[in-house]
Amino acid sequence: MSFTQKLDARLKQAELPASQCLFSGAVDDSGLDCDTLVVLAHGAGANMAHDFMAQMAERLAGQGLGVIRFNFPYMRNNAIDGKRRPPDRAPKLIKDFSLLIETVREVYQPKRLIVMGKSMGGRMAAMLGAEQALDGVICLGYPFVPPKGGEPRLEPIGECRAPLLVIQGERDKFGAKGQVEPWLAPFNAKLEWLTDGDHSFLPRKSSGTTQSANLDRAVSHSIQFIRGLDA
Repeated sequence: MSFTQKLDARLKQAELPASQCLFSGAVDDSGLDCDTLVVLAHGAGANMAHDFMAQMAERLAGQGLGVIRFNFPYMRNNAIDGKRRPPDRAPKLIKDFSLLIETVREVYQPKRLIVMGKSMGGRMAAMLGAEQALDGVICLGYPFVPPKGGEPRLEPIGECRAPLLVIQGERDKFGAKGQVEPWLAPFNAKLEWLTDGDHSFLPRKSSGTTQSANLDRAVSHSIQFIRGLDA
């Protein structure tokens, strides 16, 4: 059975909609041709095919990694009937994520399994790292402050048992430079900043850099982090 077939069997048993995945680099529906597999989770408002997700997957694949993108259940339902839905509650997202990771381990047996997520997907990745033994977690634009304000969401970071890297735009409205450093200080998490980047790593024209350059830096930080896991 292929990865998709095995995953869909698990999802059906859990009464979750059939999977939607995209493969990049040294991985396809049946096998993995490298040591490191990255599972890339989308944010709350944009699915796995969003340009940010596609560009990250392409750049990571260009570094010799296998990358699997996937849609969470509410996005899979959106694709079926065209109706926009808000994200599912965290327990459902984590259940779905866990079934995916279980199938990844069974089919591909990667030497290194890295879970990476954009915004909400990064928060779910950190939460998953509290439940499962992952080789590393990378959060792209971690949503420290909820959209309506309030206390920073630090519990997933504090409880994550895997090595954790946060890559954050300096102007991220969910946690900007000057705010995040004291929040992360009590935890064993690495933090890298992207020049003048917003929540999608997009800088202002006056900054002298570009979103493409920031995405390149995000991948460079990710590769350095992954290589450091073997040190």
